[in-house]
Amino acid sequence: MLIGEVARRSGVSARMLRHYESLGLVRPTGRTSSGYREYSGDDIRRIFHVESLRSLGMSLREIGRALDDPGFTPSALVDDLIRQTRERIAAETELLTRLRRIDAAEPGGWEEVLQVVSLLQALGSQHTETRQRAALSAVDEVPVPVEALVEAALNEADPNVAGALRWALAHSDAGERAGERAGEGAGEGRGEGQGMAEGAGAGPGVPALLAEGLGSPLAAVRERAVQSLAELPGDGATARLREALGNADVVVRGHAALALGTRGVPEVVPTLVDMVVAGRNDTDAADVLAALASDTATADRIATALVDRLADDATAAPARGRLTQALADIPGDRATRALEELSHDGERAVALTATYLLQLRATR
Repeated sequence: MLIGEVARRSGVSARMLRHYESLGLVRPTGRTSSGYREYSGDDIRRIFHVESLRSLGMSLREIGRALDDPGFTPSALVDDLIRQTRERIAAETELLTRLRRIDAAEPGGWEEVLQVVSLLQALGSQHTETRQRAALSAVDEVPVPVEALVEAALNEADPNVAGALRWALAHSDAGERAGERAGEGAGEGRGEGQGMAEGAGAGPGVPALLAEGLGSPLAAVRERAVQSLAELPGDGATARLREALGNADVVVRGHAALALGTRGVPEVVPTLVDMVVAGRNDTDAADVLAALASDTATADRIATALVDRLADDATAAPARGRLTQALADIPGDRATRALEELSHDGERAVALTATYLLQLRATR
C-alpha cells in the first residue's frame, strides 16, 4: 500500500508518516519498482500502535522504546504518565481558577487585569509581609474576588495575616450586601424579571463560601472558617454560625457559640456551659453568658443551667469551681440563692469562691 492510501485509511498525514520514518518508528518494508514506499500489513498495524500510544500522552521517543525494547515494561511508564497528567490537570485547573477570578473582578482594561494578577500572586507569596499587605489592599485598592480572599483566609497559618484577611472579608461582605441592596432598588425600577435574572447569575456570598470550609477534613481549616464567619456582620453570617453549632468539631461549635452569644442568640447557652465545664475558653464563655443574661428570664435560665451541672455527679472538682465563678456576673435571685447554697459546699474551694462572690454582689 502506497503512502497516500495509507494516509487516507489511517488518518495520519503523509507528512507525519515521513516523520515517523525519519525517527525509525515506522519504516515501510517495501518499495515499488518505481521506488515508491510500500507499506505492508505489519507496517500499518505498527502505525496504529504508534497512534494508540500517542493518545496516552506518550512522546515519540517513549513510543519507540515501548515498541522496540523486548524487556520494556509498561507499568513504570504508565505510572509516570499518570503523574504527569495529574500535574498538568492541576496546573490547568489553577490557571482556570485564576482566569475566573480575574473575570469576576470585571477589569476595565489591561492595567486593572495586571493589578488583579499582581494581588493574587501577592496573596500566594511565601513572605508574610507581602501577604498581609495584599490582604489590607484587597478592599480599597484592587477589587479582588471574594473566592480568592476566602481561599487565602482558610489556608493562612500566620495569625497577623489571617487577621488582615478576616478584616478584608468582613469589609468585602459589607460591600457585597450594600451592592445587593442597591441592585434590589435598581431592579424595582427595571422590572421584576430583569432583577431576578441578575440575581440568578450571582455567585455565592462570603458566608456561604466560608461555610464550605466548615466541612474540611483539616481541623485548622475548619477553625479558620468559623473564626472568619464570626467576624462577618449580617444575617447571612449569623445563619451559618447557627448551622455551625451542630458541627461535629467541638472547636467549631465553641467559636460559633461565642460569636452568636455576642449577637444575643440565647440558644447557645448549653454550648457555653459545656465550654465552662470543659475548661475550653471558659473565661470567654462565662463573659458571654453574663452578657446574655440581660433580662430576668434569661438570667434565671442561665443560672439554672450552671446549677444543674454543679449538681451533676459527673462534674469534676475543677469544673465545679469554674461553674461557680461563672455565676458571679449572672444577675438575679436565682444566681444569688445558688451562691448562698454553694458557700456551704463540701468542696472547700467551691465554698470559698461562692462566699467571696456573695461579698462582691453585696457591694454592687
